[in-house]
Amino acid sequence: MKRHFALFLLLLLPSLKVLAQQSQDSTSKASRPLTVEGYIDAYFSFDFNEPENSIRPYSVSYTRHNEFNINLAYVSLKYASENVKAVFTPGFGTYMNANYATERVTLKNIVEAYVSVKLFRNKNIWLDAGVIPSPYTNETAIALDQICYSRSFAPEYTPYYLTGAKLSLPLSEKVTFYTYLLNGWQVIEDVNSPLALGTQLDFKPNANFSFTWNTYLGNEKSVYVPDYKMRYFTDSYFTWNKGNRWTFTGCAYAGLQEKRNIQNETTSYGWYQGNIATRYKLNKKNSISARVEYYSDYNQIMITPITNASGFDTYSACLGYNLSIAEQVMFRLEAKHLFSNQDVFEKSNSSVNNNTVLLAGINARFK
Repeated sequence: MKRHFALFLLLLLPSLKVLAQQSQDSTSKASRPLTVEGYIDAYFSFDFNEPENSIRPYSVSYTRHNEFNINLAYVSLKYASENVKAVFTPGFGTYMNANYATERVTLKNIVEAYVSVKLFRNKNIWLDAGVIPSPYTNETAIALDQICYSRSFAPEYTPYYLTGAKLSLPLSEKVTFYTYLLNGWQVIEDVNSPLALGTQLDFKPNANFSFTWNTYLGNEKSVYVPDYKMRYFTDSYFTWNKGNRWTFTGCAYAGLQEKRNIQNETTSYGWYQGNIATRYKLNKKNSISARVEYYSDYNQIMITPITNASGFDTYSACLGYNLSIAEQVMFRLEAKHLFSNQDVFEKSNSSVNNNTVLLAGINARFK
C-alpha cells in the first residue's frame, strides 16, 4: 500500500509549481465566491411491526417509528474559484445519529468537508481531499435528489461517505475516470493501518443517459473485526431519462469478504444486491415513483439479523407519490413492503418474514 501512496505523490509533484502560480492568481482576484446552501428532510414514519424501542431495524435512514423527526438537516458552505473549491457541510438528524455512531464525537456531524484543487492550468484534472461523497450505488442520503423517498438496501450497506483523496481524470467529453485513496470502508478516522483503493468510471453519452462502474479494494481487519482480511466490491448503475415524463435507474453490486475461520483458514464470503426504480411525471408538480429490489447476505457480512435467522435476505417494493410544492421543495408519501425467505423481522415479540412501513415527509433545499 505504501507503493500506491508513493505513486500518488509522484503524480502530484510535477504540478506543484503550476499549482503555486494558480494559487497566487486566484488570491489576487477581488471576488471569492462563497455560497451557503441549506437542506431539511422532515419526516413521519410508521412501522407496522411496531418495534418496542421505536427504532426501525436494518436502516440508517428514517429510523424512528411513529414520530415526527428530522432525517437530515444541514448547512453547507461552498467556495469555488477557477482553481480551488472547498465544501464544509455539518449535518444533524436521525440519519447522522445512525450512520455516524462509530465516529468520534467531533466527527459525528460531518456530511462533507473537503478541498478541491485544479492541478494543471489547461487540464480539467482535480484533486479532492477530506471527507468526500461516496460514488457507490445509485442513491445518496439527499432524498430530494432521489426517485423514491426511502432508501433501498443498496446505499444503506455501502459507504455514504469516504475519507481520503480523489483524483478526477477526464478521458474524453463523455468518459471520466476517478481514483480514490481511502482510510477505509465508510470511516473518517482510520481504524486499520493499510489504506484502501477505489475507482470509478463514469460514462455520459448524452444528457439523458449515464452509466457508472465502481470498485473497492481494502483490508478491513481492525479491532472491531479482527478476523476480517481483504474486501473486494464492485457495483454498476445507470440513470435514463426517457422523454419528459419517465426516469429509470438501476443498480447491481456484489462484494467478497475474506475472513479467517476458527481453523485459522481464510475463507471468502459474498453478498449481493439489485434494484430498479422509476418515476413518472403526471404533470409539472405531481409524480409517482416505484422501486423493487433484492438483497442477499446469507453470511452476515453486512447485516446481522435481529432474530435467530441463520442469514439475511430480503425483497422489497415501494410505491410513492411526490408533490412539488415549490422549486426545491417537495412533499413525499410512500408505502414500502419488505418480505424475506426467513423470519428476519420482529413483531409482538415473535419473528416474522415481512415488514410494512409508511413514510411521509417534506424535503427542502434553499440557498
